[in-house]
Amino acid sequence: MDPNYDKLAAVLTGHSTKLLKGERVLIDAFDIPDAMVVALVRSARERGAVPFVNIQSARVSRELANGVVPDQYEAKATWELAQMETMDAYIAVRGADNIFEMSDLDPDKMKQIMRAMKPVLDHRVNKTKWVVLRWPTPAMAQQAMMSTESFEHFFFRVCTMDYSRMTAGMDALVELMNKTDRVELKGPNTDLRFSIKGIGANASGGGHNIPDGEVFSCPVIDSVEGSITYNTPTVYQGVSFDNIHLKFEKGKIVHAESNNTKRLNEILDSDEGSRFIGEFAIGFNPHILEPMRDILFDEKMAGSFHFTPGQAYEVADNGNRSQVHWDLVQIQRPEYGGGEIWFDGELVRKDGLFIKPGLDKLNPEYLMADS
Repeated sequence: MDPNYDKLAAVLTGHSTKLLKGERVLIDAFDIPDAMVVALVRSARERGAVPFVNIQSARVSRELANGVVPDQYEAKATWELAQMETMDAYIAVRGADNIFEMSDLDPDKMKQIMRAMKPVLDHRVNKTKWVVLRWPTPAMAQQAMMSTESFEHFFFRVCTMDYSRMTAGMDALVELMNKTDRVELKGPNTDLRFSIKGIGANASGGGHNIPDGEVFSCPVIDSVEGSITYNTPTVYQGVSFDNIHLKFEKGKIVHAESNNTKRLNEILDSDEGSRFIGEFAIGFNPHILEPMRDILFDEKMAGSFHFTPGQAYEVADNGNRSQVHWDLVQIQRPEYGGGEIWFDGELVRKDGLFIKPGLDKLNPEYLMADS
């Protein structure tokens, strides 16, 4: 057994899901080594929990989705929801030999599948202790433009960092955001204004995603005005997008363009909620500095924020409901054009660094001090 596997499994069953004696945990394994699944099973048992395992394959999933017939995924959702309702916790480790495996699926079929499976997702997110992460593969190393060996070292370093060091800074940012009404985001081709009054903020320091490092809230649903250009490339539903530009009026995306404008607007037309924003979050993981077309990494980048079309979380809720939840990221560090975050007329972060006392504990200099 690779000792990195045991160390990561301990983080996921301990810090992330805090498994207790007798709790049932579902381990969802997507194209990852059997040895990592075994490490998770053993780690869960060491904590007295009861592990269950699903083994998943992207190529098999694609084949099933490609030939979907009416009510097929509704039936699948029925038994998957019944399974999820018996679980106390959920750990998903997702590998991908090809991030574009689903790129040639009919968009209407994808909508049908996501609509059918949404009750399972909602129960998992809102009713279980859960954590989701990627698995390092050669394909993922290519996305990061790194060698396979270098990427694996990077992956385990960032995924097993001391996330407790973020606590003081996150608590200060949550306290400030809980008192904030007006937010302004400024940068190249970006001038956004919205309210988060009464929504509340939540810290995310390894409890749901690994890697992690963000504090998230949500705009009052009809308050978003202005425009934004995202400078981080993204892959969603197996399709690659660059330079997404959105314009908002009364909270709604009224104009959207990118290198693939047609597919972008098809996604944003998935349902009534997909043209409204379901999350605003500020990222600060000091190990993650460059985008790699992987949302779980890119949304945590130091000096970034994400502004998310679609579903809102119950813990920071503006009432928006959608089968879409697409974390689109802008990096505000100087080498990416810079930018500013303002709360109620006060400058909070400039060019990716927090300038307000207390929040500076979320800057790389503090978070990396003992690395």
